[in-house]
This record gives sequence, C-alpha cells and structure tokens, in this order.
Amino acid sequence: MLILTKSVLVMMIGFITSIIVALILIPILKRTKVKQQLSIYLEDAHRSKKGTPTMGGLIFIIPTIVIFLILFFTYKINLNYSIIIVLFTFISYGLIGFIDDYLIIKRKNNKGLSEASKLLMQLVIATIFFYLFMRAGNEPLLWVHSLNIKLNIGWLYGLFILLVLVASSNAVNITDGLDGLAGGLAVTAFLAFGIITWGTGWLYGYEEVALLCFTLIGTILGFLVFNVSPAKVFMGDTGSLALGATIGAIAIITRHELLLLVIGIVFVIETMSCVIQRIYYKFTKKRIFPMTPIHHTFEKMGWSERDIVKLFWIIGLVGAMLAIIYGVWI
Repeated sequence: MLILTKSVLVMMIGFITSIIVALILIPILKRTKVKQQLSIYLEDAHRSKKGTPTMGGLIFIIPTIVIFLILFFTYKINLNYSIIIVLFTFISYGLIGFIDDYLIIKRKNNKGLSEASKLLMQLVIATIFFYLFMRAGNEPLLWVHSLNIKLNIGWLYGLFILLVLVASSNAVNITDGLDGLAGGLAVTAFLAFGIITWGTGWLYGYEEVALLCFTLIGTILGFLVFNVSPAKVFMGDTGSLALGATIGAIAIITRHELLLLVIGIVFVIETMSCVIQRIYYKFTKKRIFPMTPIHHTFEKMGWSERDIVKLFWIIGLVGAMLAIIYGVWI
C-alpha cells in the first residue's frame, strides 16, 4: 500500500504544481506571442483557435522535473538506471519538440524542423537510449508475459527499440490535433503503465518509474484544465514528443512493448490512418479518408470537437483497462 499512497501523493502534488505553473506561464506565452500556427487546411474549422499560445507542454514538463529533483534531494527516491534513462528520454524528446515549436513561431508558419532532421534527432536519442539500456545488463528479449515466452532476437532488438521510441513519440504528436485529445489519452496510458509497473518487482527501480507515471498523470491533468475545449493553451511538439517517447520508454524497460499497441490503441489508429492515406494516395492519387489524422475525418463528417474527443478518450480508456487486466492479472 505504501507505493499506492506515494503514487496518489505525487499525483496530487503534480496536479497542484502544474496549475500554478500554467497560471504563470500562459500569460507569459501570450505576451511573448508564442502562438499556434494553424494548417491552411483547418483555418475555417479551427478559426477560433488562431492565436492560442503553444509550447504548453512546459506546463507538465517543468513540474515533473522539479518534483523528481525534490524527491531525490530529500532522499525520497533513489536514482537508478531505469528512472535515469526514462527521464533522459522525456527531457530529450521534449527538447526536440521545443526546437520545432520555436522555429515554427519564429518563422510564423508551420515549417519547423524538417521531417528528416527531426527524425535524425529522434533516432540519435533512441540510439543513446538503447546503449544505456543494454549497458545496464538487459538482454535483447521480446517477452510475451502471459505465456512466459522470452524470444532472444539479437541485434534486431536494437532496431525494435528505435521503432518503438520514434513511432510512439510521433504517434502522440499526430494525435495532438483537438483540444484535450492527446493529453487525455496520455493520462490513461500512464495510468495503465503506472499500475503495470507496480507489478514489475523484478525491475530495479520499478517504484521510481511508477512514481513518474503518476506524477505525469497529475501534471497532465493540471495541463488539461487549460487545454480542454476551448483550449487556452496547446501542448505543441514540446509536450507531444516528450509524452509519446516516455510512454514508449516505459513500455521498453517494463518489457511490455507489445502491450503498447493496446494501451495506445487510439494513437495507433491515428497513425495508421495517416500511413494508409499516404500510401494509397501515392499509388492512386485518390484519398481513402476526407482528411487525416482520422479525427479530422470525423470533423469533416460534422461531429463536434468535444464529441470526437470523448469518443476517442473512451476507446483509449477501454484499451488501457484491457491492458491492465492482461499486464497485471493474466
């Protein structure tokens, strides 16, 4: 029960702290004209969002880092390889997103980092993650926990890790297109992984990783107070890349990479809609969906933004509950 109590405590502290940071940061972002640039394809539907501050990911990134520094210096947690590589991923991908957001704001268009440069930076960090992960004595195993199957896939595991981190970070980034959508789905994802991590007693530093999950739940909930429709701030790439990569990193170190597909079912659907659309258009010059990611298709069909977000939240929650049952009980 102690780790449960700690988790509730850090979640509460994270929520309160992020609210305070938001109240300070949002006016600063407005004064410095850190505004979201809208896609030309969405200017009519999202006209009311024009000028909304971005880089709101700092609202949950800053409190999370501060809380963990306080916990460390007050000897409430220990630094270990598990929490170090997860925090490294969280901060590093957040920095990539910050650079991308900064360039978009500076250029006053939607052209931040090029796709190639962004992918290269993501791959470099993912490679460092893999190096640290293997240096900690981990084997290149793909686990199927319910069947107690461990597959040694050798060097392919390195490519698998790169795929998980890059795909998960970009999936959340793609999903972040409606008020509160990506943030709400991230909360359910971290809830699932937080509970699953409680059960990974074999993992050195599992308590710290679980506490990080629940800290992020609290800080993201605080961010959502200002991000649900009508949003007063957007998380931007600063937040979405950090959250996606962290979800992927936790899936890797807890050896539940395959379960990530269930926990992040909405992220998977959103990403696949873009992949299918692009491939189909390349060969036929026609589109399967009116617009991708698929949440924009629902908008084109006349759904209200809030109804789309609620539907996707429910799907994400069901996926998270199924994952918890599988990852903890079965």
